[in-house]
Amino acid sequence: MTILVICAIAIGALAGFWLLPQEAVGYLDTVTTAALCLMLVGIGLDLGSRRETWARLRALGWRVLLIPLLIAVGSLVGAVVGGFLLGLPVNESSAIGAGFGWYSLSGVLLAKIYSVETGALAFMTNVSREVIAFVLIPVLAVKLGYLVAISPGGATTMDTTLPLISKATDADTTIIAMVSGTALSAMVPLLVPLLIRI
Repeated sequence: MTILVICAIAIGALAGFWLLPQEAVGYLDTVTTAALCLMLVGIGLDLGSRRETWARLRALGWRVLLIPLLIAVGSLVGAVVGGFLLGLPVNESSAIGAGFGWYSLSGVLLAKIYSVETGALAFMTNVSREVIAFVLIPVLAVKLGYLVAISPGGATTMDTTLPLISKATDADTTIIAMVSGTALSAMVPLLVPLLIRI
């Protein structure tokens, strides 16, 4: 699975650079959104047919929210440590880390309320997180367990990385990943502006 993901990204990057006509670039967002929606419908159908999985999730109750909470804490601590090594102030590094992989929102928010440079750094950092997640999720699922495989995706586990998690893990983990991604996505618009003002 990891090899397939890396090959797909590499082929896409090479095709985009060498083969894609410039006039087709404007349609890429629509095509990728449609493809993602189609995959998510398929996952939804699969999850909806597994009633026992939903029953187990209800049995877990509020404890399922510990996963996104721990992912958020780990992301913020890692961002602050990385920022310290790079000489970034704590408010900037923590706000960038609070994007949790949602690059389109975190980058725009920071560009508007703080600075264009920090917004650009947030965008690049969170795009990198998503790309790295595509490579790590299958490896972590095999080596360290299904729940660990949720963490690299951050907020993206409710959309772009959910199909990969569904393929690399099981139905229970896929539902937990969806809950985790939703909770982290809800935190982004609250934490990014809060942390940048510290």
